[in-house]
Amino acid sequence: MNMIAAVPAWDAFAKKALDGEPLTVEEGLAVLEANDDELLPLMQAAFRVRKHYYGKKVKLNMIINAKSGLCPEDCGYCSQSIVSTAPVPKYTLLEKDTLLAGAREAMARKAGTYCIVAAGRGPTERELAQVVDAVKEIRATMPLKICACLGILKDGQAKRLAEAGVDRYNHNLNTSKANYPSITTTHTYDQRIETVEKVKMHGMSPCSGVIIGMGETNQEMIEMAYALRELDADSIPINFLNAIPGTPLEHAGRIPAMKALKVLALFRFICPAKEIRVAGGREVNLRSLQPLSLYAANSLFVGDYLTTAGQAITADHQIIEDMGFEIELNAR
Repeated sequence: MNMIAAVPAWDAFAKKALDGEPLTVEEGLAVLEANDDELLPLMQAAFRVRKHYYGKKVKLNMIINAKSGLCPEDCGYCSQSIVSTAPVPKYTLLEKDTLLAGAREAMARKAGTYCIVAAGRGPTERELAQVVDAVKEIRATMPLKICACLGILKDGQAKRLAEAGVDRYNHNLNTSKANYPSITTTHTYDQRIETVEKVKMHGMSPCSGVIIGMGETNQEMIEMAYALRELDADSIPINFLNAIPGTPLEHAGRIPAMKALKVLALFRFICPAKEIRVAGGREVNLRSLQPLSLYAANSLFVGDYLTTAGQAITADHQIIEDMGFEIELNAR
């Protein structure tokens, strides 16, 4: 694809997305393998789709690491896993008052969604009861949407979370089905699909995304986008690997900033109406090109992540303002 042909080609991709047609594998590869000189027209085409569905609004989300460093799973990217030697905090599920304080901090940061995340295979009944209790009070006292990310859910647990008022449940696919065994062996890709389906069955909004940079090929990135389209995930966090020392993937390196932007454009074209969120690793991988991510994505995490630091809240607010976008506040 040469520079002269690039602009109408990207426009055609935008039109397909707006017409509800997914890109073909060949078209997806054209996005991911586009010459860097074509980046701006590519992002402009992605922006056409993003603007159609979300205007210039940006949703903000804040995470609280509600249980840290005690996970028996062997996920190669995670500093909290049993195979990690990274020096991360280790503590059991936070008390209710701490979870409530986190919700108030989310509001101070102008985040519309508060994400309660707990490391582990899945919640115990005691942990679930603690989360349910906190969620009920947050819903009664604050205009926040609540997302829970507690691992693999057992029968009945999704129902209890939904009844408590959890709006959204996050369970990422993380990588392609073929690449999954090289990243995690203590649970399967299909188990993750099953949890997302349970979430949908009980009326919570399904949130499921990926981590880019774990050895997947370009074709597998496209397969990941197709899988999330088929799963009908409402919110798709796009994480870019932050290779943490002490984890099996510590030497994986970083995704070049321009490649990361092409990935965001790809997911916007394939999942056009969905919330595309720039998530973990954006500061490390996108670096100075972070503002351009808003041409494809309509959602950001603000503040720190689970065990790694984010950038200052004022910097995120400034990016949104300088790019001419506007923070979306909850109507609840």
